Amino acid sequence: MQNNNLKHYQEETISAVCTAMGEGAVGIVRISGEKALMVGEMLFKAASGKKISEYPVNTLVYGHVYDNDGSIVDEVMAVYMRAPHSYTAEDVVEIQCHGGVRSLQKILSLSYAAGARPAEPGEFTKRAFLNGRIDLVQAEAVMDIIKSRSDAALKVAVRQQEGQLSAQVRKLRKELLDVIVNLEAVIDYPEDDIEEITFANVLESVNNTSSGVKKLLENAHTGRILREGLHVAIIGKPNVGKSSFLNFLLKEDRAIVSEFAGTTRDVIEEQFMLGGIPIVLADTAGIRETDDYVERIGVEKSRRILSEAELVIVVLDGSQPLTDEDKEILALVKGRQYVIIINKSDLGSADVEQSLKKEGFYESPVIGLSAKTGAGFDKFTEWLQQFVYGNDKHLGDGIYVQNARHERLLNASLESMNDALTAAENQLPYDCIMIDLRNAAEYLGEITGDTVRDEIINEIFSKFCIGK
Repeated sequence: MQNNNLKHYQEETISAVCTAMGEGAVGIVRISGEKALMVGEMLFKAASGKKISEYPVNTLVYGHVYDNDGSIVDEVMAVYMRAPHSYTAEDVVEIQCHGGVRSLQKILSLSYAAGARPAEPGEFTKRAFLNGRIDLVQAEAVMDIIKSRSDAALKVAVRQQEGQLSAQVRKLRKELLDVIVNLEAVIDYPEDDIEEITFANVLESVNNTSSGVKKLLENAHTGRILREGLHVAIIGKPNVGKSSFLNFLLKEDRAIVSEFAGTTRDVIEEQFMLGGIPIVLADTAGIRETDDYVERIGVEKSRRILSEAELVIVVLDGSQPLTDEDKEILALVKGRQYVIIINKSDLGSADVEQSLKKEGFYESPVIGLSAKTGAGFDKFTEWLQQFVYGNDKHLGDGIYVQNARHERLLNASLESMNDALTAAENQLPYDCIMIDLRNAAEYLGEITGDTVRDEIINEIFSKFCIGK
């Protein structure tokens, strides 16, 4: 499967700009493959008159890139990295030039003329994977590092790039394969004096592996939030202070604040950091029955945003008694992850908390604050950190699954293990148990790339940027 890809790639040399296009101090053209050195030496001439290959590997060499007519394209530095000690585990030449668009494009076009072809999105990292330098989890972590929205997300991505998750997944997969091997031995050689594997042994071993997978999934909620951001919707009836709450969070006047109800008629979306957590926040139009056509569209859009949010912030007016509209909104979020904010605490109290208890809406956290003065926002931030990280309120040293593909495969593996456990409990034939165990091991192998299909590999790397 992967060998065909590897053979194909070894016959081709690729090149691409691996720095952001635009004006900058430095730009880099990366060339990788069997003919990388040949292509590099056709483009680059050292000021000393030597070839790059005459210098020690991994040495930056000063010189120029020349056009076909002998004119200088740019003053550059070049470095040759010999396989397998490079990013792709192939021969690699990198040319560091001035970061102008024209200079980069000209050097890139000269590399094509010298025998390289344009790299596909993510192809450098894909080659690192196919050459065995990194596994699929580590490859995906490269893009997670690039796209990290917070220090915590960067830490998790670096841990995965270093192989923390891969090692644990491979350990769990080996545990399943050991059970399968023992079962196969009993089935294939019943006449030999092999220690009989009992259903109790299967149950114990698979339960242990199942617990390991569950432990990985425990932190998937946190990992996904750090990678993609926590999608939050602010809802409430008109004029309870939703826009003031949003403005305070953003520390700018992003939404119009007015004493007139129904000012916000559309959904306002913003991305920002709060307590080290990336937030994707939607301030919705006040949810209520209205004859205003434009406001009604906003209310319908608010309901859609509400259904997609991972966390809902319900804002109530703490200076006014709980109304039927408030109760309808609270009923709307019942069963969801939500927190109740009692706003306008600076205007006195209408004992809304007591009303919430009486009406049976006190099942979620209730935080009193003032969007005008900022009182109570520390409590809200502290609660949010606990919601994301747990009781520790900060990123721990554990393994955080932050990729939706990994989470899906872990759940699929867990489901197959549960099927195997059910079969063992009912003492079904070993063959039946092995089918489920093989499926479970297959799913785990897809995470690291040990059993993944070519089309899945291509799909994953197609999401990478060109040059990485």
